[in-house]
Amino acid sequence: MVYLSPRTITAFLKIPVAMLATCGASLLSSPPAYAQDPFDDFPLVISCENKGTYHAFYLSRVTKDGTATYSASDRIAGTITLDGKAKAVGGSDGGSCVGKTLKELRASGQAHDLKS
Repeated sequence: MVYLSPRTITAFLKIPVAMLATCGASLLSSPPAYAQDPFDDFPLVISCENKGTYHAFYLSRVTKDGTATYSASDRIAGTITLDGKAKAVGGSDGGSCVGKTLKELRASGQAHDLKS
C-alpha cells in the first residue's frame, strides 16, 4: 500500500482548483453570442422619421455587451441590442424607431444592410 503525504495531496488538489478557476473565469467573461464580426449582426443604417424630418442613423459602435449605438446629425443617437428594442439616447423622443426590435425595423424597411 502506498501512502501519500499531506504535502503531496495538497499539490495534487491545487492542479484541479487552478484549472477550474481558469475555466470559470473564461466562461464568465465570454462576450455575447454574435457573429465573428459584431458589425455583421446589425444593419449599417436605420432610417427614422421624427416630427416630419427623416434621419439616417449610422452604426457607430458595438460594445462588449452587444449594444449597438447609432448616431445621426444634430447629435442625436439611439441604441439597440440583438434581442431588445430601440431606445433614444438623451432627450430625444426618437420618432418612428423607438420601441421597435431589429426584426421590426427590417420588416418595416427602416433597417438597411450593406450589400456587396
